[in-house]
Amino acid sequence: MNKTFNFYCDESCHLENDHHPYMLIGYVSCAYNQVKLHSQNIRILKAKHHVFYETKWSGLSKSAYPLYNDLIDYFFATDLQYRAIVIKKCQLKHGEFNQSHDDFYYKMYYQLLNKKIEPDNNYNIYLDIKDTRSAKKVNGLKKFLNSHFISVRNLQNIRSNESELMQLTDIITGALSYHLRELNTVIAKRKIIEKIQQHSKHPLTQSTAKDSPKFNLFFIDLK
Repeated sequence: MNKTFNFYCDESCHLENDHHPYMLIGYVSCAYNQVKLHSQNIRILKAKHHVFYETKWSGLSKSAYPLYNDLIDYFFATDLQYRAIVIKKCQLKHGEFNQSHDDFYYKMYYQLLNKKIEPDNNYNIYLDIKDTRSAKKVNGLKKFLNSHFISVRNLQNIRSNESELMQLTDIITGALSYHLRELNTVIAKRKIIEKIQQHSKHPLTQSTAKDSPKFNLFFIDLK
């Protein structure tokens, strides 16, 4: 019997000329029949901490730390999975490959997804709305994936405030990006990064094993 999975994708420092050293694309994946359960459980955690608004990495502060700490513990205690690819922007050579940054963006999404998508299963892929070009990027990505034999049932933009699991992706991807940029000014953020590293039992500055199912990082070497 075919299974269906939802992928909630988010990006950090994905613009070509934003002066950040790394580009990250990541997702939290969830079995379709578990989405409601996990979403409800996350809302229960929010209610426990009297938080009824969208949780994002940028919103993590000393007062919000207990909730974010519980969210990371929850992720690692469940069957939710996370995967991200990391690109050093200093290695970008779009001219040599006759490609635009959008072309490269689609290729990186292919690298993110192709190892985890099985032809016998169904997939719903959701991207966080970032800007006015989001719809165009979704259409381009779907066309690119289909041309490379990755068929998805549904690929669309959603607003992060509509999905607890998209917010979880934002938190984990934001933590990785913050760590890679060697920022350490916010104590609560440092503690969340340490919590992720403790759970994953792996440095957050290098690739995990290719078959790591729970927490999977791929640092792409473009040289």
